Amino acid sequence: MSIPTIRHFMTSGPETIGADLNLAQARDRMFQLNARHLPVVANGELVGILSDRDISLIDSVFGDLTALQVRQAMTAQPFTCGPEAHIHAVAAEMAAHKYGTAIVVDREHPGHVIGLFTTTDALRALAQLTDHTAPAQ
Repeated sequence: MSIPTIRHFMTSGPETIGADLNLAQARDRMFQLNARHLPVVANGELVGILSDRDISLIDSVFGDLTALQVRQAMTAQPFTCGPEAHIHAVAAEMAAHKYGTAIVVDREHPGHVIGLFTTTDALRALAQLTDHTAPAQ
């Protein structure tokens, strides 16, 4: 049996957010997309990740989300992997560091976001991989 890769379980072509948006705009965008994490890009390149938790923390401390930009609240060095990374290695890394998502990037252009692998994707993968009644892929 071959080891499944992230490509088979990731969310392809995820929405991204600009680093220069204010946090109120980012919160609204996340709400519209029903997203908990958004990769942050500047000039078409990955520069970070913003989570709903980041926004909530800033909101509880400062209260004015229009006064700060995404770049001021994002995690600047997000966890990334390529689409051919083995699912077990990525899931282990996410669990060890409590990452809510892995940003899947193009191996040829590491700043280019091609997918997301979230904890929800990991649970879906677990369900599929342990479902003994499902047909083999």
